[in-house]
Amino acid sequence: MVVSKVDGQIICTFFANGRCHDFRLFKVSKLKIDSKIKVVVDTGYIGITEFHVNSVIPVKSSKKRLLTKEDKVFNHMVSSVRVLNEHVIGLIKRFKIVSDRYRNCRKRFGLRFNLICGICNYEN
Repeated sequence: MVVSKVDGQIICTFFANGRCHDFRLFKVSKLKIDSKIKVVVDTGYIGITEFHVNSVIPVKSSKKRLLTKEDKVFNHMVSSVRVLNEHVIGLIKRFKIVSDRYRNCRKRFGLRFNLICGICNYEN
């Protein structure tokens, strides 16, 4: 799901049947984003710079390399930008279509998901 930073509107959605990682879903969707647009993602999107040059990823720590003070400040800035996206995801999860198992007709899932995104856009 792509969310606008300016007004919190859902711009684009893409989904797959079953469980699928976010970055794999991004690669499968072949979403073309203009290189002037800055994409801010979480640590699950490591490797996105191959697909989109103007992207920001938080720095991950490991057992061998702990985060420095500058890395922590940078991660805090990235998370403060991404919080709007997380709020929109939480808003959609209130409808239980994403958070619970979907037990209805699969052909209608896309229509219902996009209608719920439209309702969320209307509320904002």
